[in-house]
Parts: sequence; structure tokens; C-alpha cells
Amino acid sequence: MKRVVEHRKLLGVDKTVTLKELKTIYRNTMKDTHPDKFVNDEAGKEAAEEKSKSVIEAYHFLVSINQETQEKYKEEYTETITKSNIQDFYLEKAVLKVQHLNGKMYEYIGVPRNTYIKMVNSDSPSRFARRHIYGSFIYRKSGEAMED
Repeated sequence: MKRVVEHRKLLGVDKTVTLKELKTIYRNTMKDTHPDKFVNDEAGKEAAEEKSKSVIEAYHFLVSINQETQEKYKEEYTETITKSNIQDFYLEKAVLKVQHLNGKMYEYIGVPRNTYIKMVNSDSPSRFARRHIYGSFIYRKSGEAMED
């Protein structure tokens, strides 16, 4: 959750921001912090490069968890979590990464370590996730396995 808050704060948005508003804010922020604006100022250019990287990361992250993005892929997500069991999962810095048998991977943000431990010790991680993870945490698609 800390990551979500930091990214929203960096771009000055809240959770109700639309994708269109987010894109406009992103573009305006990038105009202000673009390294090309600092032609004869090496220190300013380096700072602008770091800020630009942070803004780009924040923008892409916020787009991935935005309600409109979630709605767009809701059918695919619902099919995955109801029909495809979990192949593998692990927790890294309060982000639960879940790989499904159908190749889709999702991240669940803000999952407490004790919830993860309960999932590890459960008879069926897929059933545990359906009851305690899906619908309880902010999620985003984080990848797909490559097909041969």
C-alpha cells in the first residue's frame, strides 16, 4: 500500500482519478521535469532524469491498478481466478505474486506476511486465495508466461 500512496502523491492524484486525467497529469509533469530542459545544467539534468524515471514508473503502476483498466480486463481476470489454479506464489515486500496454471501472473498489493503464511500452510492455496486474497487486495496483472 505504501507504494500506491507514494505514486499517487508523486503525481498528485487520488484513487478516483480517471485514465484520461492520469494521462494529462503525467504528460504535464513530464514536460516540467524532462531532462532536455536542462541543457547547460548537468546537476539539474541528472535530477530531472531521476524524477522522470519516478514519474514514468508511478504512471505505469497507477494505470495498471486504475478502475478503468481493471474493468477492461475483468472478464480475463475472473476466468483466471475461477478456472485456473495457482501454479506458484511468493511474497516480496508485501506484494503477493501469484502465477496461475494458465500462464497469467497477478500481483496483490499490501498482503500481510501472516496471510501469506496461512496461504502457504493451507491445503489448497487456490481455495485460500479465492476466500482471502481475491477481492480483498488491490491487484494488477504483472505478466504472462511465454508460449512455445
